[in-house]
Amino acid sequence: MNYLIAFLVGGAICALVQILMDKTKMMPGRIMVLLVCTGSVLGFLGIYDNFIDFAGAGASVPLLGFGNTLFEGVKKAVDENGFLGLFMGGFTAGAVGISGALIFGYIASLIFKPKIKK
Repeated sequence: MNYLIAFLVGGAICALVQILMDKTKMMPGRIMVLLVCTGSVLGFLGIYDNFIDFAGAGASVPLLGFGNTLFEGVKKAVDENGFLGLFMGGFTAGAVGISGALIFGYIASLIFKPKIKK
């Protein structure tokens, strides 16, 4: 049942973003920033943790979850290091995901030999 809920919630988030892309003139980069900021705000309000408890990976994997991860990292670092935590918490919390994306992206580029479109 957990897999089904995660699939439905993650799919609903993706469908809402697709509707936003199709029905507005917002560029994809702005939509991505909107999602990350929304995840951070929902984390700040204490809503996103309950959402993750309900939906699991369906809520933690999309960009909303990345925003929440950044917020949680900053919150923890500020509690431990004070003002300096504002600058280091997000990097510490998001380092594994960002590193994984870079490493696997590089491996995929070696395997598939991408070409520049003309």
